[in-house]
Amino acid sequence: MSTLNIGIIGAGIGGLAAAIALRQAGHQVLVFEQAKQIFRVGADINLTPNAVRAIDGLGIGAATRLHAARPSHRISRTWDSGEETSRLEMGDAAEQKYGAPQLTIHRADLLAAMADAFPADQVQFNKRLQSCASQGAGVALRFTDGSASQHDVLIGADGIHSVVRSALFGEEKPRFTGVVAFRAVVPTERVQDVPDIGAFTKWWGPNPESQIVTFPLNQGRDTFIFATIAQDSWLMESWTTPGSVDELREVYQDYHPDARRLLAACDSVLKTALYERDPLPHWSQGCVTLLGDACHPMMPFMAQGAGMAIEDAVVLSRHLQGLGGAADVPAALHAYDASRMERASQIQLGSRSNNWMRGQGNADWVYGYDAWQVALSRAPA
Repeated sequence: MSTLNIGIIGAGIGGLAAAIALRQAGHQVLVFEQAKQIFRVGADINLTPNAVRAIDGLGIGAATRLHAARPSHRISRTWDSGEETSRLEMGDAAEQKYGAPQLTIHRADLLAAMADAFPADQVQFNKRLQSCASQGAGVALRFTDGSASQHDVLIGADGIHSVVRSALFGEEKPRFTGVVAFRAVVPTERVQDVPDIGAFTKWWGPNPESQIVTFPLNQGRDTFIFATIAQDSWLMESWTTPGSVDELREVYQDYHPDARRLLAACDSVLKTALYERDPLPHWSQGCVTLLGDACHPMMPFMAQGAGMAIEDAVVLSRHLQGLGGAADVPAALHAYDASRMERASQIQLGSRSNNWMRGQGNADWVYGYDAWQVALSRAPA
């Protein structure tokens, strides 16, 4: 078994998950992050059982649960009538069925749990990748500060605007979907009169672009509200840009009174435009590969973006475990592509169509996936 020297671009959820898993597999790992530090920004995250089971295998399940909430159910309701079209029991029932519960948590709390599980001196901040190029059996990196680094393997976990992706496949801008998202957090005590406030509830709107999703946060003390609507006039992508509470309420004024009570409790709201890309034909080239939003950015309608990045990280680590040496890396990365692409692309396209679990569908193919145990594809001959 050979110890590989692995570089990861991006200290987000996918990058840190890969760093932990690859270090557990015995490799040397260095993470490069363009930000000055890990800031407490970003969206609140729904970790369905498939993602939680992967996190448990990373050894951070207990730390994640300290700040998370456990939704009681996954419920679908119709936007105007309030009719319940599906109800899936979560909590203990999900843990018994899938081996892990559903957890809802702020992105920063999950990142903190991951950062605590990986050596701080192996994360370098203020490192913006400028270029990467094959060099010998590995890859040479250059950063905008003039520094350089060389590795046996490079993993691009640098998000939808991935520099690594552009280096592999050429420049291509993400596509604006014509959909914007509102995000707010309110104390749960303000909305206690809303039925099933402890559940993950999705209000399906009059068209695929319109919806309101709510779920508990901070062990149920707060309630997260995420709402989307078609709107071509707003192109700002930042998750920290303020929106208008009055606009939020006006946009959903025809929704059911239960949904409107949630919006009435909002003191402030953030607003962002949503972008996506089409599925790639492959993710790897030589000793370089991608994971998470760098290769399959998706709409939030199946709540699987973070989960897919974590699954990628686990499966990638399994493919790189026990290799004979750096010469075996390209074949292992192609096998990683084969193991992950069908599932990730299916969920990417399903998130775009926004019809999953609107009625009494089957969640098993999503929630029942175990990244630590799923059969791995073999490297192509």
